[in-house]
Amino acid sequence: MKIPKLIIHGGAGSLEGNVSKKEDLRKSLKNICQLTYKKLLQTDAYSAVLFGICQLEDDPLFNAGTGSKLQNDGRIRMSAGIMDGEKNKFSGVINIQNIKNPILVADKLQFEKHTIIAGDKATQVARDFGFQQYNPLVQKRWDEHLRLQKGKTGTVGVVALDKNGNIVAGTSTGGIGGEIPGRVSDSPTVAGNFANKFAGISATGIGEQIVNSGTAVKIATRVEDGMDLKEAVNKTIDDAKAFNYEFGVISISHKGEICVDKTTDSIFYSWYDGENIDVF
Repeated sequence: MKIPKLIIHGGAGSLEGNVSKKEDLRKSLKNICQLTYKKLLQTDAYSAVLFGICQLEDDPLFNAGTGSKLQNDGRIRMSAGIMDGEKNKFSGVINIQNIKNPILVADKLQFEKHTIIAGDKATQVARDFGFQQYNPLVQKRWDEHLRLQKGKTGTVGVVALDKNGNIVAGTSTGGIGGEIPGRVSDSPTVAGNFANKFAGISATGIGEQIVNSGTAVKIATRVEDGMDLKEAVNKTIDDAKAFNYEFGVISISHKGEICVDKTTDSIFYSWYDGENIDVF
């Protein structure tokens, strides 16, 4: 039996100049980490990841779900992905609109033949599943849009290892803000979110660069091929530095190792290893 492990993140570079938000972010991450770890003990990795992502999507401090950024046409389009390491199955939604919790739509797709749905069709599929109309806009994001404020990053993620040794990873995002409609982020891809029987990874940063690196699946593959998690993560980050890429990752291995690394100035995360909880 494994000791359950959990790590969550609230994005890399998500302060974007607003230093006063740092303490609020840390408090929220620690609280959500504690609640999610309790869920992990009571259920399993998959249920805990869904729960944790929903908590992050519901907190307007973070750029996912409620509080998502607006694209350059003034609309919010969100993306999310989840992968069950035991089933080796990924599902996700890309540029979905007017939904409270995109990760829950991704969850529903785990049980469908077609597991990744995009755009207006993703929104319609959500309605067909019974998800109600919801406006995720908050005032601060509207104000940012009016100021033509653009960012580079903004993501939330959860990786969990349960007592049975199953690893699950989930990632959700509201995009970068000010991007062209139709842009696809890394979050609903295996570059940004991946889990197998050996490791689970959630990435955050500049999505195009995460995709270029194949970050999450590369780390998991390296662990599967015999590297320990820290070595696999560090090598992948070193590879990214050669291209001046800006992103970070959170990860857990089947051995219970927890590893975080980044090329950015900051990544906001909290972890719980069964004995200690910390937030950065």
